[in-house]
Amino acid sequence: MQEHEFSRIERAPAYRLVYDAIEREILSGKLRVGDPLPAELQLAEQFGVNRSTVREGIRLLEQSGLVERDGGKRPRISLPHYLDLASSASRALILHSVTFRELWEASMVLEPAIAESAARHIDVNGLAELNNNINAMEANVQRFEAGAEANTDEFVQLDRGFHEILAKFGGNRVLALAHEPVTSLFIPTGQIILQRLKTYRRVLDAHRHIYNCLKDKDAAKARTWMHRHMDDFRRAYELTELAWDAPLDAVSLGITQAAPHR
Repeated sequence: MQEHEFSRIERAPAYRLVYDAIEREILSGKLRVGDPLPAELQLAEQFGVNRSTVREGIRLLEQSGLVERDGGKRPRISLPHYLDLASSASRALILHSVTFRELWEASMVLEPAIAESAARHIDVNGLAELNNNINAMEANVQRFEAGAEANTDEFVQLDRGFHEILAKFGGNRVLALAHEPVTSLFIPTGQIILQRLKTYRRVLDAHRHIYNCLKDKDAAKARTWMHRHMDDFRRAYELTELAWDAPLDAVSLGITQAAPHR
């Protein structure tokens, strides 16, 4: 009987072990947001490593958003910003060759749930932000309809902003954190669709309907309209004949398929 062969164990760099040890203390609650880290020399003595190793471990913690510096003061434990987390998650989704189909299916769960929650929780400040966003989008569309060249980048950012406002005032931080990396990956596709189909007014009208549902505190109707809005995005995607099951990095290049998915 042939014996099983094991792969060689790789040793993690010492600075990574420092990072892991401090991260465990943070996640366990022993180190809380705002707490200062011990001095580098003290940490070096506790871990039995050089100060340069500690410094590199702390630098990695800063990159992950778990630690921040305030001027020349000692590093303190911080709360990672959701945009930093989203950026890492978006990169991971691309590296895993996630397809547009998977992205859209996830959005059909997240977006209607966020709209429904926002209808229950949004306040006057949130409604004001949405109204300002819609007014800016209306101005963009009017310029295009008057014959000016469409500012697709501005429109896509306003579109993204609308959905981010809903997530921010949705009253559920888990949904908001899950939402950001998904919506950011729609940007290249949205730019392609708008440039080809010129659906600016249609997007704007959908946003107005959703806004009115939120203003009326009609959660069920907000969910329904968001579902329609996202399904409309799917139909527009199909009309461009972009590859439904291609990885997102390929879709962003405008790769098409022989026939649209049905």
